[in-house]
Amino acid sequence: MNTGSYAAQAVYLDYNATAPMRPEALRATRDALQAVGNASSIHDHGRDAAGRVDRARQQVADLLNCSRGELIFTSGATEANNLALHATYASQGSIVTSAVEHPAVLETARALTAEAPGSLMILPVDGEGKIDYGAFKAEVEQRGAALVSIMLANNETGVVTDLAPITEVAHSVGALVHTDATQYVGRLPLDLEDLDVDLLSLSAHKFGGPQGVGALYIRRGTPLPQRPLVFGGGHERGWRAGTLNVPGIVGLGAAAEAAHSELDAEASRIGKLRDLLEGEILAQLPGSYVNGVGSTRLPGVSSVTFPGCPADALLTSMPDIAVSDGSACSAGAPTPSHVLLAMGLGREAADSTLRFSLGYATTEQEIRKAIDATVRAVTHVRAVMDAPGHP
Repeated sequence: MNTGSYAAQAVYLDYNATAPMRPEALRATRDALQAVGNASSIHDHGRDAAGRVDRARQQVADLLNCSRGELIFTSGATEANNLALHATYASQGSIVTSAVEHPAVLETARALTAEAPGSLMILPVDGEGKIDYGAFKAEVEQRGAALVSIMLANNETGVVTDLAPITEVAHSVGALVHTDATQYVGRLPLDLEDLDVDLLSLSAHKFGGPQGVGALYIRRGTPLPQRPLVFGGGHERGWRAGTLNVPGIVGLGAAAEAAHSELDAEASRIGKLRDLLEGEILAQLPGSYVNGVGSTRLPGVSSVTFPGCPADALLTSMPDIAVSDGSACSAGAPTPSHVLLAMGLGREAADSTLRFSLGYATTEQEIRKAIDATVRAVTHVRAVMDAPGHP
């Protein structure tokens, strides 16, 4: 695929960081950029912009099987997560989340409970990245909770959480349930009628929309005081002030419609490519292993540990393959992945892990090129690390 001048030779396998824009989203965004009009204005230009926003809201609602009135547009999932936790947290209650959540949830939860740290419960996970539902149930029924925030699919390992037992227990004690579904939406079918969460966050650029736009779903009838993060203007029914990003929202809607129409076929095709990638890498590089392989995972995500091979050295040795040494949202952090550490990996193993993430435009030819490049890189780094005189 071609995602730019450099990408003519490179293989892009970092969809969990950001996906290339789908052609449908790119066309829709460009068209909206060429139009003029504030969606809050009552003249023809404003009504045209508002109409575009309404259509996009319906496109996203169709993808999620919810009402368009249950969606609030934001600048992305990070803002949506912040807004969800800020709106639902009450000082007399507590927040329950997991050790493998995205920093947009973990850091927000810690900030909200800073004056009452005992009101934050962070659940551990096992070696496959799964929550112990029995321990969760016992803890929540004993201590209670105001909010339970558990991600639907992990951004580093692709491990999918079965939210049904979590929502059942949470609702039984009167807690609201929020899920960060950023990596799940647009990749696997999602029906909010069945999922039964109260709030859900998503971001356009993870499934082929533009960067800088996302949404927060709030189920109609959820007992929630309106606590916006941004004031001044009363946009989005008072939940988020500020002129609407019409081109971004239109691109989000177009990406949602495109993803919705191809969801099952894309998931199946991408899952087979992921399996090909993992099977060949493990067969050709003894000692390597996949994290979370015993759990249900997103079809296009593979977290692979190459013992004894620092990830930064591997990335340097395979410059034509765009992959990640963890979450791009934490790039530059001096500490290894908190997700892998929570799953029981040691620091050295966590630092020797690459994340491959595939998407709608990934081809078999690209996967085979990535396999060859990875095998060469690991073989080279192992040889260097084992060379006499290497520290």
